[in-house]
Amino acid sequence: MVTTYDLVGVGIGPFNLSLAALCDGVPEVRALFLDGKRAFSWHPGLLMEGTVLQVPFLADLVTMADPTSPWSYLNYLRRHDRMFPFFFSERFHIPRREYDHYCRWVAERLPSCRFDAQVTALEWDEEAAAFAVTYRSAAGAVTRVLARKVVLGVGTEPVVPEPLRPLLAEAHAGRVLHSAGYRAHRDRLAAAPDVTVIGAGQSGAEVVLDLLRSGGPFVRWLARTPAFAPMEYSKIGLEHFTPDYIRYFRGLPEAERERLVREQWQLYKGVSSETLADIHDELYERTIGGAEPPAALHPGVEVVAAAVTTTGDAGGYTLTCRHSPQDAVFEIRTSAVVAATGYAAARPAFLEPLSDLVDWDGKGRYQVDGGYRVALDPRVSGELYVQNAEMHTHGVGAPDLTLGAWRAATILNAVAGRTVLPVPERVAWTTFGSPSAPEASGLPEPAAPRSVGSLR
Repeated sequence: MVTTYDLVGVGIGPFNLSLAALCDGVPEVRALFLDGKRAFSWHPGLLMEGTVLQVPFLADLVTMADPTSPWSYLNYLRRHDRMFPFFFSERFHIPRREYDHYCRWVAERLPSCRFDAQVTALEWDEEAAAFAVTYRSAAGAVTRVLARKVVLGVGTEPVVPEPLRPLLAEAHAGRVLHSAGYRAHRDRLAAAPDVTVIGAGQSGAEVVLDLLRSGGPFVRWLARTPAFAPMEYSKIGLEHFTPDYIRYFRGLPEAERERLVREQWQLYKGVSSETLADIHDELYERTIGGAEPPAALHPGVEVVAAAVTTTGDAGGYTLTCRHSPQDAVFEIRTSAVVAATGYAAARPAFLEPLSDLVDWDGKGRYQVDGGYRVALDPRVSGELYVQNAEMHTHGVGAPDLTLGAWRAATILNAVAGRTVLPVPERVAWTTFGSPSAPEASGLPEPAAPRSVGSLR
């Protein structure tokens, strides 16, 4: 017998875990969430002591949609006898390591979450009128289940600049890497004479600060952005992470959406002002008495070529760089390179059997409607949703934890065919766009929720 579910989630990161937590206790939704990892983990390569979330603790898995849920961060604190210490600490932004532990606590207790379950194929079964999901355990056991609706929450993949990609081979392990693997190679990097960090976002800043505090290498920080700028964190500015802004953004022409995402980099690629201050303070302390600064900061710089340096005792790498405003080319020699160059959505291999039934846009991306449904061939009566693969259609809030619970509640209501959790439409003080212009979109919108029975 093949088990049929109302909903199968592929990937258990914070966003699908949010959906799993909100589904818990909803009787008409039989859900299963699958992940190939042995247990929940969230950016393990960057879980250094002292790092904090860039969003308040209220942006946990459930609170912004259902503050009464037993899976809230506050209930996690209560269950771990940490409510008083948390209260006395007066924290609004919590340690990243604790957020990771909180998510693990939820994932281990939700019966719908199944780890060691690597999805290998997602197909449309016309006879069953359902998606067929095939997954395999590390031991090789293969299981096939059916689902009327599937939610892709497979996360994003590290992005490495083209010139550095040939240097990611095993021979350069621990010396040329993406920041996603920083923690595993931290000691080796701290012992290097010279480390170059590429990328002006929060990850890059945290790697720079951690290396400076280690007291080891000379640290060089390169960034394409015109400045090492703080993340936009004003109270009105944060209204870009609201349903109001999503609705406005979706109504814009595609070219305008592309332009805005590029120009709004400080909304999602900036550095917390506290981290920038810590880097400055570290440099200030280290230069007391006239000492040379143990770092060099270079904004407006792009790496255009990279090569192995064979001369010298230790060897290393030569980076050819271009300073964009001056159009000046120069070289840097370094012992190691950490590319803190972000992440991007990628098409998972298991989706290949379904690929011809997905209505991709002109750039090979999902076309996603206002309810986070992917446009599919009319022959497919099931529904496919995505989480954190829709920045091009929904704006800068796609990867942000602030909107995670709201988006999950939106999907849950559609899957259940009723309003399980009310989701507000108007929450911002800002009126985005002309007050007289209709909020229209050229993208397909979801049909009104319809009553559906459980598939149990």
